Amino acid sequence: MQEKGLPAYLAELIGTLFLVFFITSVVTLFVSTGAQAQFGTDYAVVGLVQGLTLFGMIAIFGGVSGGHFNPAVTLAVAAIRRISPLDAVIYILAQLSGAVLGALLTKSLLLDEGRAGHYGAGAVTGLLANNTAGAVVEAVGVLVLVLVILATVFSKKSLKDWAPLAIGTTFVFLVMVAGPLTGATLNPARWFGAALVSNEWGGTWPFIAGPLVGALVAVGVWRFVIEAGGTPAPTEPPQRVKPPQSAK
Repeated sequence: MQEKGLPAYLAELIGTLFLVFFITSVVTLFVSTGAQAQFGTDYAVVGLVQGLTLFGMIAIFGGVSGGHFNPAVTLAVAAIRRISPLDAVIYILAQLSGAVLGALLTKSLLLDEGRAGHYGAGAVTGLLANNTAGAVVEAVGVLVLVLVILATVFSKKSLKDWAPLAIGTTFVFLVMVAGPLTGATLNPARWFGAALVSNEWGGTWPFIAGPLVGALVAVGVWRFVIEAGGTPAPTEPPQRVKPPQSAK
C-alpha cells in the first residue's frame, strides 16, 4: 500500500475541478432545458466531452494520484487495499472541494445560460419511475466504470497503457445512456458540486448510495470473477540440479 502526499491530494483537487467544470459546462450548453439554452439536446456531444475530459485528466494526473476524481473510485481502491483509509478520506475531501470550485467556475461564466438547467446538476427524470430506479441507474453505471478501472489498472494481467483510453471511452457510452435518465453524474463529487452551487439536490440519496453500492459490487466482481478467473502468470521451469562429481 503506497502512501500518498500533498502532490497527490492537489492532483485530485485540480483534476476534479477541471472534470466538473467541463462536464457542467457541456451539460449547460448541450442539454436543452429552457429558453436560455444555446443548443439543442445532444447527448453524443455531452458523452464525448465528458469521456475525453476524463481521459485527459487521467493522462495528466494519473501518475501522481492514480487519477480517481471520484469518491466511488476511491472507495473501491481503498476496499482492495491500494490506498490507506486516511489517504482515501483526504482524496474524497479534495474531490468534493475541486467539484465545488469547478461548478462555481461554470456558474460564473454561464450564469444566465445555466440557471434553467441548474448548472448541470443531476436529477432523476420522468423517464424513470422513482428515485430507487435512479439509484439503480447510477449504481449500474458506476459498477461498469469501476470494473474497467480495476481490470485495466489493478489486475495482474492488466494493460495499464490502455487504461486512460478504456476508462474514457467507457464513460462516453455510459453518459449517452444514463444522461437522459439521471444526468449521468456517476460521481458523488460531481453531483455534490453542481447541487451545492445550484441548490438543486435532485433527490440526494440516489446520487450517493447508488455510486457507492455500485463501486463495492464492482470490487466483489473484480475479486471473485476477474482476478480469480485470470490466466496465472507463467512460472519459471525448475532448475535441474547436477549431481556432484565423484573425486578421482
